[in-house]
Amino acid sequence: MYNVNKKKINYSEDVYYFDIYTNNYPVTIHRKDRELAIKTFRRYQRAGKRCQWLGRWNGKKFEDSQVFAS
Repeated sequence: MYNVNKKKINYSEDVYYFDIYTNNYPVTIHRKDRELAIKTFRRYQRAGKRCQWLGRWNGKKFEDSQVFAS
C-alpha cells in the first residue's frame, strides 16, 4: 500500500485550478490566466491523462467550473 501524505492546498483567489490524476491520486495544477489554464488542461487531456476541471477560486467556492471551447 502507498503511504500518501495529504497536503492541504491553500487556494489563491482568482486563480484557475484543475486536477490531473496519476496513480489514482490527484495532482492539483493552477494557472492565473484562464486561456493558459484551459490550454494546459486540454494538453493533458490529449495526452490521455484523466483530468478534472475545478474552475476559478473566489475565496469560498469554485466558479467558472465549465470548460468551453475557446
